[in-house]
Amino acid sequence: MYLGTYQEKNTTIEEVSRYHHLSKNHLMKIVHQLSKGGYIITTRGHRGGMRLARPPELINLGEMILKTEENLNIVECFQISKQGCPILPGCGLQSILNKALNDFLKTLTRYTLLDILPSQHKKSPGSMNDESGVTRPQKTFRTPSNT
Repeated sequence: MYLGTYQEKNTTIEEVSRYHHLSKNHLMKIVHQLSKGGYIITTRGHRGGMRLARPPELINLGEMILKTEENLNIVECFQISKQGCPILPGCGLQSILNKALNDFLKTLTRYTLLDILPSQHKKSPGSMNDESGVTRPQKTFRTPSNT
């Protein structure tokens, strides 16, 4: 979302880490997955950083989750290697959770990154600063009813 809000500039991991209060190590893993999936472009060096590889309206959320998440196993029995659950043969939970996961992904595929960016979509930092010294956009989000 940060890269979608500030599209015209390269952004550093440090900047996003401070803004979202995330560990830099965790963020580096996310950046690697997004880069590998073709969602962001990274550049090394003094003027390096990262930016979106394509416009936010062309980044489908459901597709991005499927490409970047290693697995979506919300319970152990979703893993083929973990089929030893003693209640699995008579358990109806697996099919219900599988349907819920499919519905979740189907819903995400109806939205793009643009849909979840602040409605006052800014291309450069605005005026709302937080204690980290990083400018934050307003927190008004697009929903299907107001887009």
